[in-house]
Amino acid sequence: MTTQRTSAEENPSAKVSKASKKIAQNSKSGRWLWFWVGMSGIAMVSATAGALLAVSLTSTPLQQAQLSPQEEAVFDGDRISGGGLRFSELTRPVNILIMGMSVLPPDIQNPPAETKNLKYLPQVNSFDGLSDVMLLIKFDPETKKMIMLSIPRDTRTEIEGHGMQKINHANLEGGPALTAKTVSNLLNGVAIDRYIRINVLGVAKLIDALGGVTAYVPKDMKYQDDSQHLYINLKAGKQHLNGDQALQLLRFRHDELGDIGRIQRQQMVLRALMDQSLNLGTVARLPKVLDVVKEHIDTNLTVEELAALVGFGARTNRSNMQMLMVPGRFSEKGEFDASYWLPNRSAIAKLMAKHYGVESEQAQEQQTIEPSSVRVAIQDSTGSDSATLRPLIRSLEKAGYRNIYVSKPWSEPLDVTHIVAQQGDGNSAASIRDTLGFGEVRVESTGNLASDISIQVGKDWLQQKALLEKSTQP
Repeated sequence: MTTQRTSAEENPSAKVSKASKKIAQNSKSGRWLWFWVGMSGIAMVSATAGALLAVSLTSTPLQQAQLSPQEEAVFDGDRISGGGLRFSELTRPVNILIMGMSVLPPDIQNPPAETKNLKYLPQVNSFDGLSDVMLLIKFDPETKKMIMLSIPRDTRTEIEGHGMQKINHANLEGGPALTAKTVSNLLNGVAIDRYIRINVLGVAKLIDALGGVTAYVPKDMKYQDDSQHLYINLKAGKQHLNGDQALQLLRFRHDELGDIGRIQRQQMVLRALMDQSLNLGTVARLPKVLDVVKEHIDTNLTVEELAALVGFGARTNRSNMQMLMVPGRFSEKGEFDASYWLPNRSAIAKLMAKHYGVESEQAQEQQTIEPSSVRVAIQDSTGSDSATLRPLIRSLEKAGYRNIYVSKPWSEPLDVTHIVAQQGDGNSAASIRDTLGFGEVRVESTGNLASDISIQVGKDWLQQKALLEKSTQP
């Protein structure tokens, strides 16, 4: 696949030049700093990232796995960053596959009987198990966007040499190279440039090192699974979570949406981490972060490549950070021998063409969507009755929207209405925003699964409704 190369923005700041002389004195810490920041770049870039870009560089990948030449060839090895003083410039669009591994240290100390049938030996630093979290992130200097595509772990797909399986088995069968090939085949041949694997325990330690994260727990969560060493006990509401609590929120999947609900919560936590990343207090916690990363990360990115990704992330407006999910549906009871997420090939083709530049015959179909065909779900967060929502629905109907339905209420109280492009169609979401005259467009997958657009109604609608009623009074 041929990728067009462009130059990123110049950044010849005198402050960065001075900072580089200081940071160069501690090259080892500098390496691990970028190791961490690269892994968590989209969510954890601090406001001072620009001053930390000039670290001691190396062209050696920060890698724990041993890949054969054939496995290395799966990834595009061409440079993604500038040379010399321009090392912090991302020079072309890059796709990074991020995998969260499910292995935990207690598996060594008290291994359950189930581990006897595993094809890997559980250990603290193991990356050989199931990849239960999968993200394909596109860093695009041409559009100045970051696109994050969540891949459900239960996605049913072909794993080369191993038949039809859940996609999270690809790493177990053949490591990052086979996983990258499997993801590429699922997503219409998209190129994958690099990978990052992180042990699930590392996520908790990273969040602790950052001082925790403030997030909204949508409901009471209580679950125990001794075989997985999984103990979840969270109360509903907005709260500050430590690493273990955040991991409980990220791992919980025992509700009606299963793994898809977990993906939605992961996207919510990512949003919260983005907001937190602007906190200058993050800098004081970097030494703890450095100690965490050395043990729990495996990647074929180099330090200079991580610096380029972080430099791009620091300059990216958060409104240009979009979160998508592989479109599909749940398998029905008795349809297969296990529960799966069944990918929608036609919808994948359109999504990959629009957001990742992967053209196909299926994606050549007419892209213009008429309002009458857009599925709009209304999710109230204000606790209002149905009568309060009727004027909003009438406004949409006047604009030509016909497929409107009221869905399960949104659990988090919102001040500002979220107009969520559930299937990645930001243009339709923006059109609805223009029709209503209020709200915030979000390209993410946190809305109603059956919708194209989910309107999560906030308090701004109550204010808008009051103004409308006042203007119509004699």
